[in-house]
Amino acid sequence: MITVALAKGRLAQKATELLEKCGLQLDELKTDTRKLVLYDNSGEYKFVFVKPSDVPTYVERGVADFGVVGKDTLLEADKDIYEMLDLGFGKCRMCVCGYKDSLKNAGGILRIGTKYDKITKEYFGRQGKTIDIIKLHGSIELAPIIGLSDVIVDIVESGKTLEANGLCVLEEICSCSARLVVNTVSLKTKKTLLDLIEKIRTVI
Repeated sequence: MITVALAKGRLAQKATELLEKCGLQLDELKTDTRKLVLYDNSGEYKFVFVKPSDVPTYVERGVADFGVVGKDTLLEADKDIYEMLDLGFGKCRMCVCGYKDSLKNAGGILRIGTKYDKITKEYFGRQGKTIDIIKLHGSIELAPIIGLSDVIVDIVESGKTLEANGLCVLEEICSCSARLVVNTVSLKTKKTLLDLIEKIRTVI
């Protein structure tokens, strides 16, 4: 049996559509259920639904053979897994955001609100800047508005939330999209998995 870790929400929906194009029958995955473990019609594939940030951990530990996860989550997790394919959906950008002159007006230590502390440290570390990371988990845009931080580092899709709050993209760190990640042992030992990856490669 092949076990797949999927992030709840839009990525899981898009991954389901992709796998159906590869020939899997996933009726149970399209039902309205609170179950966290589901199966394809043949019983050969098991799907576990977890938080996006947990997908790399499940794959690294081998409880899932492969998973679908955003590049942003992958960079932040830094796990010992193989990134096999860019699946092309879930596209967004990792950006430094704030008021127009936030970077110029900041003091000697740049205060940054983010949930991506690893990515932030590496990005500003390459620039040699002294930073103070303020770890946040929700409504990151609020931080510069109320003076908690000078700027934020966050995912930007349309940019409408930033615009509505008078903020803008100051610098782009990298582009992100959904990636197929695979357990290192499973890749070498499960031929069924290799066959499926080739089908996915062909479909995308």
